Amino acid sequence: MQELANALSRYALVTWTSVSTIPQRLGSSLAAAFGVAGVVTVLVAVLSIAEGFQAALAGTGSNKTAIVMRGGSDTEMSSILSMDDTKIIVDGPGVRRDVNGPIASAELFVVVDIPKKSTGTPANVTLRGVQPAAISIRRDMRIVAGRGFEPGKNEIIVGVGAARQFAGLAVGSRLNWGGAEWAVVGHFDSGGSVWESEAWCDASILQPLFLRGSTFQSVYLSLESADAFDELKDSLTSDPRVDVMVLRESDYFAEQSEILHLLITGLGFLVAGLMAVGAVFGAVNTMYSAVAARTREIATLRAIGFGGGPVLVAILFESSLLALAGGVVGGIGAWAGFNGYQATTLNWASFSQVTFAFRVTPGLVLAGLALALVVGLLGGLWPAIRAVRLPVATALREL
Repeated sequence: MQELANALSRYALVTWTSVSTIPQRLGSSLAAAFGVAGVVTVLVAVLSIAEGFQAALAGTGSNKTAIVMRGGSDTEMSSILSMDDTKIIVDGPGVRRDVNGPIASAELFVVVDIPKKSTGTPANVTLRGVQPAAISIRRDMRIVAGRGFEPGKNEIIVGVGAARQFAGLAVGSRLNWGGAEWAVVGHFDSGGSVWESEAWCDASILQPLFLRGSTFQSVYLSLESADAFDELKDSLTSDPRVDVMVLRESDYFAEQSEILHLLITGLGFLVAGLMAVGAVFGAVNTMYSAVAARTREIATLRAIGFGGGPVLVAILFESSLLALAGGVVGGIGAWAGFNGYQATTLNWASFSQVTFAFRVTPGLVLAGLALALVVGLLGGLWPAIRAVRLPVATALREL
């Protein structure tokens, strides 16, 4: 036990001696730390885009809401449902009802061009035609400015995300789409979901203006309970009168987010990895300088009985400490600069813009710190090995 305590004491003494000399090499130490900070900032910032986009889509919908599309459809865009289809769908078992009948909304959408406020360049925005029950199906939705649109009129309500990012969508504005003039009568909030990226209107007005006849693309159904989904799905998919697929709304939008999430995550790690290579070389240079400045000190320690182990650990600890300090700075910088930042990107499933907020989560910061630690260990490894392998007599003759 005493021998273990003595060994730990030697490791602690050499490590403390190494760390305490950092102020003597402040310039090179700060350069290494800030190099790592840059790597972590880039990694966390890029990954926060993927997190924000995924949160906007995966956070959309409820397991108590079902979406029905034509069988074999990948998205709403590729689905077509007739009026007769929608009547069969809304009468399915497990659909919640009120005094007006089934709480369901047969919907369709078109993509319209609206200029971005930041650049003035046109962007694709979804104009969704809905039926009266649409808002009650989306339980988190509420009008926050103006009022809801009146059925039978060329009126639209706009999500707060779209109103924030695109020009000409203020309440009271007028727009020309499909050869008709539209009035913006209200803004709505839906808790940061994908709906906030859209404009909504009466489906019966949208159909003739955009030559959709009496067709729809999807039907949203409010379920009596989450457990009612299986009964509804089994009933509709086995009904010979319709060829449909039935999904939980939450699952549908979660699937839409996966492709872009993987793409951005892969890009983030690629860019951060390339930058990390440079940061490793910076750490190597810093630690080589540290070893060179302390060559005689290290040799003296080894000459009086300290083994190579404490020296190796001390150098790796110093390098890791500098890298982690840079990682903390980078994580704080990414959180302060990017968390909550509002942006738009293309949703490949609908070919329209989705507004979302960057999300710097604790998990992303931990990933950045883990990368910083790897950079620190790799950056200190070769200098540490050199210090241990350097013959004591040769080291004592240096300086």
